[in-house]
Amino acid sequence: MFEQAQSELLTLRDLLRFAVSRFNESGLFFGHGVDNAWDEAAYLLLHSLHLPLDRLEPFLDARLSSDERAGLLRVIERRISERLPAAYLTNEAWLAEYRFYVDQRVIVPRSFIAELLREQLAPWIEDPEGVASVLDLCTGSGCLAIFAAHAFPAARVDAIDISPDALAVAERNVSDYGLNERIRLLESNLFAALDEERYELIVSNPPYVNAASMRSLPAEYQREPELALASGEDGLDLTRAILAAARERLTPDGLLVVEIGHNRDELEAAFPETAFTWLDTAAGDQYVFLLHRDELP
Repeated sequence: MFEQAQSELLTLRDLLRFAVSRFNESGLFFGHGVDNAWDEAAYLLLHSLHLPLDRLEPFLDARLSSDERAGLLRVIERRISERLPAAYLTNEAWLAEYRFYVDQRVIVPRSFIAELLREQLAPWIEDPEGVASVLDLCTGSGCLAIFAAHAFPAARVDAIDISPDALAVAERNVSDYGLNERIRLLESNLFAALDEERYELIVSNPPYVNAASMRSLPAEYQREPELALASGEDGLDLTRAILAAARERLTPDGLLVVEIGHNRDELEAAFPETAFTWLDTAAGDQYVFLLHRDELP
């Protein structure tokens, strides 16, 4: 089929239709930035041709060279045969207007905390210019640390991850944004490598997938590092550890903001005396909680 496509499909429109058909036929899963075959195919083809990602229409009927067709077909074939998320094929992922380098050493960036940081965590933080210290736990690609550095321009930001591979990716992204002087990357199992540091804000998008869900993840998610996804039987192992230690790492008026996926009911059952504040995001108010230091269990 792919050999026939090389000789018979001539335009970008042809290749786009072919990719959408093959993606749907193959039952791919879309959950890393897009939710359908059309958008993913358009992104992959435009990126591979070095064309503007927001301008498909002017190029649809442009004829492709033989080398261009071959390259696009290789990308389409890899997306199907390897079940790789598009971000690993292009080595880039987007959160809002921010672009990040990614590869299989980190999960594809996706966090509701990013949209909250774009709003400088209003109204919970009244003076963004006055925030001096932020900690990003489980930083992965470094995306939330970079969002935090932009949201709070006077803050020093520490970004922690247990994976040296993830930190190598984060270092590249921090350098790309020119933030080496403001973001410190630390290899650590949560707070273990810290000395006496205290933070006005701690944010974390930790692993939160429970054991049952890990066993049934679509193949695309299985291409991501298990270390960055799995968090025990109920998905709360890392969250419990963060809640147990965060009080000693926050300033007296400090805030903790944590993303927990679909585990709100389990978390509230595990900590019935804790008054979690659930923050509104584009997907609802059940994925990210906030606690003041004196509200921590």
